Order: sequence, then structure tokens, then C-alpha cells
Amino acid sequence: MNRSRVVAVARADLRQLRASKDFWVPLAIIALFMFVVVPAVMLYVISTVQDPKLLAKLVDVVGRLPGELRDQLRGTPPEVQASYTLAVYFFAPLVTLVPLTISSSISANTFVGERERGSGEFLAHSPASTTDIYVGKLIAALVPGYITAIGGLIVYSLVVNLVVSTRTDGVIFPAGNWWVFVLWVMPPLIAVAVAFIVSISSRVTSGAAAQQASSLIALPIVILAYAVSEASLFGSALPAWIVGAVAWIGAALAIWRGATSLPRERLLGIGS
Repeated sequence: MNRSRVVAVARADLRQLRASKDFWVPLAIIALFMFVVVPAVMLYVISTVQDPKLLAKLVDVVGRLPGELRDQLRGTPPEVQASYTLAVYFFAPLVTLVPLTISSSISANTFVGERERGSGEFLAHSPASTTDIYVGKLIAALVPGYITAIGGLIVYSLVVNLVVSTRTDGVIFPAGNWWVFVLWVMPPLIAVAVAFIVSISSRVTSGAAAQQASSLIALPIVILAYAVSEASLFGSALPAWIVGAVAWIGAALAIWRGATSLPRERLLGIGS
């Protein structure tokens, strides 16, 4: 694998993505809406509810915080406790779903998009190997998703701390094993999904088929991420470390398989 050619492929795709405002602007709006507007409105509305029975039912549905954190929040009003609880359990699927949606949308159009634009032949006859091309396009799909995840974490934390945490006597979001989940579990889960989607994009003949396949792959990833967060965010971090290790191994295998099984003819739409 030639590093300079990988970087060239990734840079070309990112440059093209930046120029395609009709593609990335809607994705940016979705990210802004999900990380800022929805949490701010939702948390503000819940923080104004005064019915204790309704708040208790909400906490029962969403999930209860661990005893240590409940003790820290004991002196705060019930509506603030309910808002903080919702913020905690809403974050894990959100910080996986939004970056995965962005990366999967980009990766679904990698190779099939080249063929639809008529640039697949140029790519097929370029000096870059198929491994260089695959890895470069994989990186170009992952970078926007990871940037979205980092930015989403920062913005979401600011929203929660401004709307809720100012009334919690110093209990700041995020709490618990958030960093294990965000830095160890989430990146390889997204990489596994994107590696498969990029491979699928090289096989299918239309962008619609690639998008449908990406949806089928993304759904179990989000479910798995939520299950891991439920088990480890406020308990033992061991489940997150184990799932993260398996996910990193799975990501490495998926990338290796995709990079070594891409025939050059497929860039022209020949073969499957």
C-alpha cells in the first residue's frame, strides 16, 4: 500500500464532497438538528414539567441512573433529575447514529458514484492500486463521521450543561464511562459498517441499492452501541472494553478483506 496514493485518493474525495453542497449541507443540517435543536427543546420542555407522576413514568421508561449519581442529584427538583436522566440515555444512540448516517451516506456513493459520474474508468487506469483506492475512499468516508462525532459530543455536552446541569449543583455532563464508549467502542463500530458499505458500493450498480444496503448494516450497529452503553456507561467498563476490542479486530478484518478483494474491473462496473 502506497501512503501518498491513499492520501491522494482520500483528499480528492473529500475535496469533491466539499464542493457537493447539495450532498453535505442536508447532512450538516441533520447533525445540527439532532445534536442541538432536538436535545435543547426536549430537555427544556421536560425541565418545566411539574407533574411528579409523569416524571416518574418518564424515568421508568428511559432508565434509572446508578445510585451514586442519583445521590448527587438528590437535592435537585424532580424535573431536573428527569431531564438529566433523559440526556444521559439519549446520548449513546445519538452519538452513534448521526456520524454513522453521515459516513454511510458518503461510503454508499464511493464506487457506484464514480461509475454513475463516468469517472470510474479514470480511476481504474490510475497508477494507484485497488488497495490504495479502497483505503483512500474508506478514509474519506470515515473522516466526516468522526469529525461529526467529536463536534456532536462537544455541542451536546454544552447544550445539556447549559439547559440542565446549571441546576444540578455541580453534576456535569458527561459522567460515567463515557470516554471508554466514545473513544474505544464507537470508532471501530462505525469503521466496520463503513468498510462493508464501501465494499457493497463497489459491487452494486445503483446508488439506491447501495443506500438500502447501508441502512441494513447501520441498524444493528446502532442497536449494539445502545446495548453496550446501557451495560457499561455507569457500571463496569469491562463490557465496553471487550466489545471495543472485538470491534477493532472486526474492523481490521473487514478493511483487510475489502482492500484485498477489490478487482480493478469492478471500478468499471464489470464483475461482481
